[in-house]
Amino acid sequence: MKFSLRTFGRHLLGALASATLQAWVMVLCVACALSLLRVGQIAWHWPEGLEVSLADLWSVVFQGARFDLKVCAAAAILLWPVLIIVPARWHSWLTGTVTLLFVTASLVNLHYFGFYKTPIDPVVFGFFEDDTKAILQTIWSDFPVTLTLSVLAAASWGAMAARKAAYDRLSLRLNRGIGDRLIPVWLTLLGVLCALFLLALTTKGTLRAMALGRQNVSVTTSQFLNDMVPNGVIALKFAWDGRKASQNFSDPLLGLKQLGYDSPMAAARVLGIEASDNKALRASLFAKGGEAPSAAGKPHKNLLFFLMESWSAEPFRYQAKDFDVLGRLAPTLAQACHFSNFDSAQPGTHPSLEAILFSTPITPLTLGPQGKRPIPWSVPLILKQAGYHTLFVTSTRSGWRDLDRVLRTQGFDEVVDANNLKAAYPEATLGIWGVWDSYVFRYLSERLKKKEDKPLFVFVLTATNHPPYDLPPEYQRIERNQAKWGGERNADTLWLNIDSYHYATDLLGGLVQEVRSGPQHANTVMAATGDHNVRSFGLYATPERRHLVSQVPFVIWGDGIDCGPQRQLPASHRDMFPTLLPLLGINSGFVKTGRNLLLDPAKQANPALNAPFSMNYYGTARNARGSWTLGDPASFVCSPGPAGADCRFDAQQDAWARAQLGLLDWNVRATLRH
Repeated sequence: MKFSLRTFGRHLLGALASATLQAWVMVLCVACALSLLRVGQIAWHWPEGLEVSLADLWSVVFQGARFDLKVCAAAAILLWPVLIIVPARWHSWLTGTVTLLFVTASLVNLHYFGFYKTPIDPVVFGFFEDDTKAILQTIWSDFPVTLTLSVLAAASWGAMAARKAAYDRLSLRLNRGIGDRLIPVWLTLLGVLCALFLLALTTKGTLRAMALGRQNVSVTTSQFLNDMVPNGVIALKFAWDGRKASQNFSDPLLGLKQLGYDSPMAAARVLGIEASDNKALRASLFAKGGEAPSAAGKPHKNLLFFLMESWSAEPFRYQAKDFDVLGRLAPTLAQACHFSNFDSAQPGTHPSLEAILFSTPITPLTLGPQGKRPIPWSVPLILKQAGYHTLFVTSTRSGWRDLDRVLRTQGFDEVVDANNLKAAYPEATLGIWGVWDSYVFRYLSERLKKKEDKPLFVFVLTATNHPPYDLPPEYQRIERNQAKWGGERNADTLWLNIDSYHYATDLLGGLVQEVRSGPQHANTVMAATGDHNVRSFGLYATPERRHLVSQVPFVIWGDGIDCGPQRQLPASHRDMFPTLLPLLGINSGFVKTGRNLLLDPAKQANPALNAPFSMNYYGTARNARGSWTLGDPASFVCSPGPAGADCRFDAQQDAWARAQLGLLDWNVRATLRH
């Protein structure tokens, strides 16, 4: 019996030591593979003109390696008990699976950054919520799939082969030492315990109280380099945390706390908002009338609003006779209010759509129960209650993200999508993302000629200016002086994208000209913006280009509109409907997400709520001096211009921005949590 127990104990000790050695060898080999992939990612995406110090590069590689060790150690701890239990012949399969998954995640992160200019974020979950087939078709046509699979195979095989070679050599010595009793039992046990302790410490990533986390990603002043720090696994973990927070309506203070405020009243005090309690504070976030000049008492005007797919602001800068990117839109700008220093709320189409229509920094909002009942401040619902007939028109399929259901619930009387347009125009072809945008503008042209009993609110979402940048066969590509393009040229789809950009913008310009020269001109306000910037136009990584990273146009056309002094001041999507609705005589009921861009901010009573800065709903802001991540003074990057010595982080403006964003978040969570 003694012999059996002693034998069992020796086998158990050997299994513990072997599993611990296997775990550590896997950690080191896979972490090395991830670090090498990071170096490759930096080289693959290196922006033209970016110059950084060797010390900054080393900081990124070193910090990235810490994250690599962290995620590999976490996987090893989870795998360790399994390695003890299962037969040794399965160990290579188990560690190989981890290797393959981690390398795949890093390669996904590489291409995700190329597309969205950010490491993997919550938008990634749209792969399953969007038209997955269309996304896969786009990936196949627009990304180096064969090269990526080759790198995946090589990196995974290299890490697995290195693990096997190292483990075979070390385990042979370990087993010989334990079997021949050259290593005492107590020393073997101590070694296993120390190795497990170090594994747990590596999972934490630091000796300090706070574990290595999102706050440790920023190690340089270059946003590009900081974006290279997370590997695919840790970026996916951050995205999952963000996704969970967006779906957590049990704690209305969640967003406020993340932005540095422990209560809504604390944020209100920073903004100079006087309110006796939370109910009064929530009421103060809504427009009450009498706060801006309006068309009150006059018949309501039609409002045509265009959310143009990937409609970046940068091409506007290079428009010329021999470099035509705007087509028929160009001559309309002289009679328009063009806000040329303007940012999108979010980096994706659906997040921006929700931000604009539902005044929410939380996304996805309407995929859960919150989308199944009317949101009281929904823009189409407010306009419907004001007597408008509300119409949503898109060249894509409205089943995308469940929009066909959500849009009707939130106040749209009609939803016209690619399927409706195909039925109306049988010659239309259904492509990856829907029908060509030309059918949207043809439908609108015909619809606007019909007599309506009510004023119209039309929200238009285009789709053609999207990878893979296909265009209808009848589109005539135009010659351009390519030297006039003043931006980056790294993307091989740049000129295809310029053509699809011109195609969509020219169609918009044609409709604007038609309406502005027709009988409805005095009775119609038109506005257009982009949902987000586009990847083909660059990474905007150099300091002199960083301010362009989220810029989209915002243009308003209408009779008798005084454009005011803010056309070159920083602004963003949150400022659009506080600007447009008063033009229609609607001065109450909507969330005051931002400021009215037609007014002089210097003449407004509350400077905190009217300060000329731009804010993204994912936590970045920009003023005339530079841009920064909210709450992080070290992230401040100066913008080019006359700021000079004044180029510095403004702590007060940062506090205002965090308070405004926090209160918008709180309003959504507190109101829609039941």
